[in-house]
Amino acid sequence: MRHAAARLDELKIGFTALIVSAHRTPDRLAAFAKGAKEAGFKVVIAGAGGAAHLPGMTAAMTALPVLGVPIETTALGGQDSLFSIVQMPAGIPVGTLAIGKPGAINAALLAAAILALADPILETRLSAWRAAQTGAVAERPLRED
Repeated sequence: MRHAAARLDELKIGFTALIVSAHRTPDRLAAFAKGAKEAGFKVVIAGAGGAAHLPGMTAAMTALPVLGVPIETTALGGQDSLFSIVQMPAGIPVGTLAIGKPGAINAALLAAAILALADPILETRLSAWRAAQTGAVAERPLRED
C-alpha cells in the first residue's frame, strides 16, 4: 500500500494510513468504517490479502466509495485476495483493482479522480500527471546496434 501512499503524496492529496484487520481488529474496523464520513474521509482505499474481507466489510459499514486492493500472497499469488474482494453481493459495491503494486497505484489514481470531481485544483494536478505519463512514452523504439 506504500505505492498508493506515494502516488497520493505525489498528487499532494492528504490521507491517513491506518492498520486495520477485518479478522484481528474487528472493533477498530467498525469504529473506523462507521465514523469515516463524519471524520471527513471522502474515499477509502483498503488493501487486504488472503481471505481479504477488509474492503467488503468496510463497504458494508460506510456509504463512502471503497477501493479494494488485493495484496499478493505467497500461497496463491493474490488470486485468493482478488476473488474475495471482487465477489461482493449486489448492494455492497467495492471497486476492485489489480493485485499488488499496480492495484495500489491505480487505487490512488482512482481515488484522485473521484476527489477531483469536486476539486478543480486537484483535477488540474491529475491531468498534468497523466499528460506527463503520456509524454514519457517514446514514439519509436530505440535501435540496438
